[in-house]
Amino acid sequence: MPDAPPRPTFAIEAIAAVPAPGMAMPNAFSFSQDDTQVTYLLGTPEQPAQQLYALDTATGAQSLLVAPPGGGLREEGLSPAEELRRQRERSLATGLTRYSRAERAEHLLIPVGDDLYVLDRPGAPLRLVVEGADALPILASALSPDGSQIAFVRDAELYVVSTDGGVASPRQLTFGARSTGTTHGLAEYIAQEELDRSEGFWWAPDGQQIAFAEVDETHIPIYRIAHLGDDATADAYELHRYPFAGAANARVRLAVVAAEGSAPVWMDLDTGEECYLARVFWWRDGSLGAALLNHAQTALDLVRFDAATGARTLVLREVTQPWVNVAEKPLVMLADGGFVWTSERSGFRHLYLYTGSSALVRQLTAGEWMVDALVAVDERRRLAYFTGTRETPLESHLYAVSLEGGDVRRITSEPGMHAVTLDHACRRFVDVRSATDTPPVATLRALEDSALLHPIAVPADPRLADFQLAPPELVTLPGRDGTPLYGALYCPPAVFGPGPHPTIIHVYGGPHAQLVTNSWGRLTAALDLQYLRQLGYLVFRLDNRGSARRGLAFEAALDRRMGTVEVEDQVDGVHWLVAQGLSDPARIGVLGWSYGGYMALMCLAKAPEVFKVGVAGAPVTAWDGYDTAYTERYMGTPAENPDGYAAGSVLRHAAGIRGKLLLVHGMLDENVHFRHSARLMNALIRARVPYDTLFFPDERHMPRHPAGRVYLNERIIGYFQQHLSS
Repeated sequence: MPDAPPRPTFAIEAIAAVPAPGMAMPNAFSFSQDDTQVTYLLGTPEQPAQQLYALDTATGAQSLLVAPPGGGLREEGLSPAEELRRQRERSLATGLTRYSRAERAEHLLIPVGDDLYVLDRPGAPLRLVVEGADALPILASALSPDGSQIAFVRDAELYVVSTDGGVASPRQLTFGARSTGTTHGLAEYIAQEELDRSEGFWWAPDGQQIAFAEVDETHIPIYRIAHLGDDATADAYELHRYPFAGAANARVRLAVVAAEGSAPVWMDLDTGEECYLARVFWWRDGSLGAALLNHAQTALDLVRFDAATGARTLVLREVTQPWVNVAEKPLVMLADGGFVWTSERSGFRHLYLYTGSSALVRQLTAGEWMVDALVAVDERRRLAYFTGTRETPLESHLYAVSLEGGDVRRITSEPGMHAVTLDHACRRFVDVRSATDTPPVATLRALEDSALLHPIAVPADPRLADFQLAPPELVTLPGRDGTPLYGALYCPPAVFGPGPHPTIIHVYGGPHAQLVTNSWGRLTAALDLQYLRQLGYLVFRLDNRGSARRGLAFEAALDRRMGTVEVEDQVDGVHWLVAQGLSDPARIGVLGWSYGGYMALMCLAKAPEVFKVGVAGAPVTAWDGYDTAYTERYMGTPAENPDGYAAGSVLRHAAGIRGKLLLVHGMLDENVHFRHSARLMNALIRARVPYDTLFFPDERHMPRHPAGRVYLNERIIGYFQQHLSS
């Protein structure tokens, strides 16, 4: 490094700011029923609390619809339930964090704190419909299809209230859960955290019935989390029913109740074994639908329930090895009773057309690439719209394919990642596009040819010019089995010379995630990595085998053996960097959070000759201490795979750590419990391995508080400066 290296172009405090440079972008897009308006949430660096805006689809005029009543919520105003909800969603947003639209009306439901507001139409005053109570927070809410009623959950029970008039008296629909450890209308922890299902109740299309989940966790042992940083000592703890791998899950039942009130009708969920209620929806004929995942997560049943009797009929079964990945939106229903279905039966997620009698008509897409999401079906034009990776797994584009079969047509043309929202008529779409060299840009476009209709303007972000964020270089290198692996290379400024440089590997490494894409937010706007780059470090990300969006075979490389191929690929990545003359083999560090924290530890322990310094944030250290659905999907149960669990435990390998280690954890982490770090510390003590710690008494799995986020970055960056720079 030079004698007087340049200072970074931004202060370390900027790393903790939300949103990141260029990321003050509209989100949560929704078209009005007549498609004349697009609504969205937006916060800016000057006004971080999100507000609700609208775009006129004919003129492109933008307007503010709703500002947060009272100026929005500060972080310290969050109820414990709201804090946990945002943890599940990995959300740092403030102000209006969510809203929903009635399916067949213009009503918008806007939760603010523990209050529920309704906007009847654009320009109408915001009306308070349900007033909150501090001790009894509202945990979920949804408008009826016609907008005339709101269903919500409070104190473990489901209620309905009319949206007409002023503050109304809610009507209780479910009974018997309160104070029993059971809930009605809420998704259990596993559904929220591991199955991407946040809903616990579902309005019928006619608004006359509501399906709801009953969750019984009383048989799951209590896991206590102490608030050791609290000034008060009384009741300074919280209780969780956490399902550890190999142990019991919550017992989940599904029922239908009349919106006017009635005895519940229980659906037949008896499949002969425990199953996960992965998805719930209503079929067009008024029957209730669900996707049921077996305990081993190797089979998915698409079923139909008679809402009047609860009788179950199998529509189709998917069996996939080594596991089934459940799509967020697995099907789109058609007017004739048929449906378009997503499946990974070929090893890659593709689209299939079925009749109303569950007969396969034809496969609509095929090839060694992935359908990311089924977006919509235009039945009049007989077209299915989807996003996917046909050209490259580093990007996501919008495509169309005929329901009659034939060639796939790509709609988006500019390189990068495209997130899209289609209007009801399938004539226009909102496109949020970014690339490593382009901050996100939101536009309204014609669906036929992607022609620009209107830009969706956002305030200019002066940080883009001030911070001088150099896009990382996307590279491809061969894995040891010949599989191409994709990486992102952050090279130091030219003043630091051509190398070799001290190097930091930023890793995640686990399944169901992808770090390396042609995108701004995930790569270029990562200010912690940009700061390290400007300090003279070479920073490298590599998506090892096991990562997402490359097909089942690529993902399944870690099947029953977590902590093996992922480490091998990261080691190969370092060897490639050294061979290019970019990295100094004597100064290699590794940094990761969650699964990445686990990977940082396994890299230090299993390849100490390669990795000299590691920072492990919120790491899993033994898979028997993580939850059922995630761990068992990839590892089986501890009883089925004892050798895999033992070999994949950091505790077994802790004695092999030779480099400097900083262990970071939030002590309120209800996902990866602080116990993981405590167990590792015991193993390190027994092995007489030195280590350093950084604990946050008031943080959970994802640090939220600004002061803590600043301090976190100061300590991590300082640790690498202390131990990796010379």
